[in-house]
Amino acid sequence: MKATYHKHILEFKRPSGTSRGVLKTKETWFIVITSGDKKGIGECGILRTLSIDDRPDYEEKLKWTCANIDLGAEKLWEALIEFPSIQFGVEMAFKSLYSASPFVLFPSLFTESKDSIPINGLIWMGDKEFMKQQIEDKLKQGFDCIKMKIGAIDFEAELELISYIRSQFSSEIIELRVDANGAFKAEEALVKLQKLSEYDIHSIEQPIKQGQVRFMSELCRKTPLPIALDEELIGIFDMTDKEKLLQTLQPQYIILKPSLIGGYKGTKEWIDLAISLDIGWWITSALESNVGLNAIAQYTYTLQSNMPQGLGTGSLYTNNLESPLVVDNGTLIYNSYESWKVTYLN
Repeated sequence: MKATYHKHILEFKRPSGTSRGVLKTKETWFIVITSGDKKGIGECGILRTLSIDDRPDYEEKLKWTCANIDLGAEKLWEALIEFPSIQFGVEMAFKSLYSASPFVLFPSLFTESKDSIPINGLIWMGDKEFMKQQIEDKLKQGFDCIKMKIGAIDFEAELELISYIRSQFSSEIIELRVDANGAFKAEEALVKLQKLSEYDIHSIEQPIKQGQVRFMSELCRKTPLPIALDEELIGIFDMTDKEKLLQTLQPQYIILKPSLIGGYKGTKEWIDLAISLDIGWWITSALESNVGLNAIAQYTYTLQSNMPQGLGTGSLYTNNLESPLVVDNGTLIYNSYESWKVTYLN
């Protein structure tokens, strides 16, 4: 058995705005395992400035992983505890290697094109007109759940956009989620949440920056609308620490990005804890290519959640790997009649 890794720079069709800046490219890495005439591929989807494994020794750790691939998925997962994106890439690659098809990791009605996954439509930050156009496009595309990134333009202008959505569609017709990516200052967050709560919003993701435990705990207790935490989960490796965090903060939801929290195993640990504490959850991709998105989507389907998931990022790039994944009428579909085109497996 041997393994190699390959770097790939994904290029956004249009610069995409978040409260942490504008994204034009996205760096990702693929691990390919070869055993006899079989190959498996996994994606190490790192997010610079956000992933806990955004470290100078990242590529060195990829080299080490490939050199020690014979350790197997389980031992490598333990050895890579501080590199959650590589953990996930290794899990994915071994799952791919041992599957009948390198891209059907979890055979199901989803991979047979007999069922789909409801997803949210993502609205990127930008000027008011750009955001309004995105909203109108998503509604025309059949989405009944929209996730709107906020925190980069004037808050009152964002409220106007939200008010516009609600003037056209009630919460019974359109579920509206907002994602602040930690943009609110702790001392002003509750007031902003109160204003947002007037518009029947489903939830707000990460209203303040992670790591402010006292402020976040108070916010989750007093909030007039449900809070969903994602960045808050990054870098928490120990199960005892995970449980302590959720017990202390008591959020209404957690959002799970496998590339940022240790792949399938890390995701399952958070889900089990959330269920035990009566905390809701859903899964979101983290700007991976279609290889990573596919692996996340197939796993997500097996969990049979009835909530819209955050899996609609496959069409963001000009140079994504061609895949059978299709977004149609607010759902993600795996078109089994289409084929994958991945040169690393040729």
